[in-house]
Amino acid sequence: MIWDQQDIRLSPRARGFHLITDEIARALPRLAELEVGLLHLQLLHTSASLTLNENADPDVRHDLDAFLRDRIPGDLPYFKHTLEGPDDMPAHVAASLLGTQLSVAVRDGRLALGTWQGIWFGEHRDHGGSRRLIATLNGRGR
Repeated sequence: MIWDQQDIRLSPRARGFHLITDEIARALPRLAELEVGLLHLQLLHTSASLTLNENADPDVRHDLDAFLRDRIPGDLPYFKHTLEGPDDMPAHVAASLLGTQLSVAVRDGRLALGTWQGIWFGEHRDHGGSRRLIATLNGRGR
């Protein structure tokens, strides 16, 4: 049985969704040792998110960001949490809706994703800065 845990630091990114599948896989050298297992990702922030979605057409990432900005604008009069700027409370709402954790199956030393699936990082702040993830691998070795 293999257990491994890595801290992964994501560089600052613009507001929107970013495909990070390859970045995650490169940060996990022990991934190749697993025959079968599970990768759990936990984002250590409350104004960003993780999700599994389309990996080929960047328009999908654009469209989901546009949808969220339309449905969760920063100027809603009932938001009380505004000290950190107008983008902060909408970022918390988006992170809660999409989630800050993701589990992905591992098979034969690779992430077991569908043909058109990729791991997305959602930055919901205008200037979110660098972000941290904890990546935990477990499973049966080859």
